[in-house]
Amino acid sequence: MGMWNDSYEDESQGDDSIANGESATSERISVEQLQRLVQLLDKSDVSEVELKRESGDMRLVLRKAKAIDAPVASSLLTTPQQSMNGFANGATGTMGATNVVGTSAEATPVVDTKHYVKAHLVGIFHVWAKPKGGVLVAVGDKVKTGQLVGTIQSLNVINEVETQFAGRVTEILVQEGQPVEYGQLLMTVESVE
Repeated sequence: MGMWNDSYEDESQGDDSIANGESATSERISVEQLQRLVQLLDKSDVSEVELKRESGDMRLVLRKAKAIDAPVASSLLTTPQQSMNGFANGATGTMGATNVVGTSAEATPVVDTKHYVKAHLVGIFHVWAKPKGGVLVAVGDKVKTGQLVGTIQSLNVINEVETQFAGRVTEILVQEGQPVEYGQLLMTVESVE
C-alpha cells in the first residue's frame, strides 16, 4: 500500500493519494492529505486511524474527540502552519496526546447550563402520560432528574420520556402529535443553581 502500513480505503472515491502515497519515492504527507483524513474520520464511524511509514520513522494517530474534547479538536485543526509543515517536510514524531494535552490546559472551561431532552426512539411525541390526560410540563415549569416530561408512542405502545437533568423547562422544541426521530431534541432544560 505505498508508504503506509495501515490499510485505508476512501469509500467516497476521492483522493487515493493518502493511502497509496503520491509516488513510490514520496516520503511526505501534505496538509491537504492530513485535512482530508480528518474530514473522513469525522464522517465515519471509525474512532481512530493510525498511519505508519514503512521505514518506521513516523507514526500518525488521529482520534475522534469526545464530546467534552470537541473544542480541543477544533483548536488542533487551527494550529500554526509550522506544526503541520513538520509532517509535510518529512519530520519524524508522533502527533496525538502530547499536542492535545498542551491545548486543553490553555482552554478555559465553559459551564453550559442548557441541557436537552432527546427522543430515545422513533414515534409520535405527546405532552401527556395518558390519552386525554393533562399536560405533563410546560415552558417555565421546574423539573427534577428522572421526572416524566412526555411520551413517545411507537407501534401503539406509550413510552415514557424522562429528563436527565433538574432545572427549568425553557423551550419545548416539538409540538403535540409530531413525529420524532431517534436522538431528536424534544425540549431544553436550563439548570437552576
